[in-house]
Amino acid sequence: MGSSVCLAGRRRMGAGLLGIGATALLLAACSEQNQYVAPPPPKVTVTAPLKQEVTRYLELTGNTAAINSIDLVARVEGFLEQIDYQDGKVVKKGDRLFLIQQDTYQADLDQAKAQLASANAQLTNTSAEYQRQQTLGQQDFSSQATVDKARAAMEQAQASVDAAKANIEIATINLGYTTVTAPFDGIATRHLQDVGQLVGNGQPTKLATLVQMNPIYAYFSLSENQVLRIKQTLAEEGRTVEDVKQVEIDIGLQNEGDDYPHKGKLDYVSPEVDPATGTLLVRGVFENEKLSLLPGFFARVRIPVQRIPNAFLVDDTAIGQAQQGRYVLVVNKDNVVEQKIVTIGQKQGQYRVIESGLSDDDRVVVGGILRATPGSKVDPEEVAATAP
Repeated sequence: MGSSVCLAGRRRMGAGLLGIGATALLLAACSEQNQYVAPPPPKVTVTAPLKQEVTRYLELTGNTAAINSIDLVARVEGFLEQIDYQDGKVVKKGDRLFLIQQDTYQADLDQAKAQLASANAQLTNTSAEYQRQQTLGQQDFSSQATVDKARAAMEQAQASVDAAKANIEIATINLGYTTVTAPFDGIATRHLQDVGQLVGNGQPTKLATLVQMNPIYAYFSLSENQVLRIKQTLAEEGRTVEDVKQVEIDIGLQNEGDDYPHKGKLDYVSPEVDPATGTLLVRGVFENEKLSLLPGFFARVRIPVQRIPNAFLVDDTAIGQAQQGRYVLVVNKDNVVEQKIVTIGQKQGQYRVIESGLSDDDRVVVGGILRATPGSKVDPEEVAATAP
């Protein structure tokens, strides 16, 4: 309405229908209609920091390792007759993996059994002769020398029986070596010898490697200061150093982001500090039924060291970085934005623990952060945070 009046006034001035006084009044009216009006304050979303108990962790790096890994070798000489597994497949304890030529060792066992039978027959004969000579000696019908000779023959026959039994044991062991079985559940690597090849010729021949995958170890190192912190925490909780094996630890792989989905327990702590590195070697053990962990993987390790009963948490996206350090934007009671320098802790899902710098009544800007400038006024909309 005002702009149309001004436009009409200008037309009249151009036509010379109004005087100088009327023109001045119209210009004054136009300036009043076009004066600057400040825009409303920008809208932002604010929320109070969450307050709950959290666990503080040590975050380290380590590597996974097999709990058992052995080389399967041919301990007797012979031609490889069978390979009874598929390369890289899971095998069970007691499964036959390789079969080496058995006929020679079976013959040795049969020969040893025959020698035992002969030795037993000889022992029976010499024992009877000794009993006979002993009886005659007691009746003075046989000399003592004859009795001693019969006893010596009996003892020699007994020694032959013992030797034959030992030969049977040796032959049985050698025959058993022709069958190479899995000593535990695991994964067998590719076979290194082919069927028909002579193995064990003068020395043990490596056939394959068996790796136990479940459970699995993770090795990492703790610095001296970290060990002291853990011991202090145990003491504050009334636990001893022996209880350290009950500490639950988590690990995550490189493709698992910030998650630590694999749960385990501490299994071993070195009893001494390595003077070269100032660290202790530590080991955790983890169930690995799905075989998702392989030996040699790089792993992120997380160990709980302290429980914080009332920790502040804010959305991780609300935290900024400045020269002074990490900060969050808060809205005061006058709806003016302020910048607060904070000390951050670990991440809890989408939230970040704030160790210092915030108070209960702070309203943290979590939405519209780009519209919130320190020192400016905003129109805050409060929302409730969801517990992680």
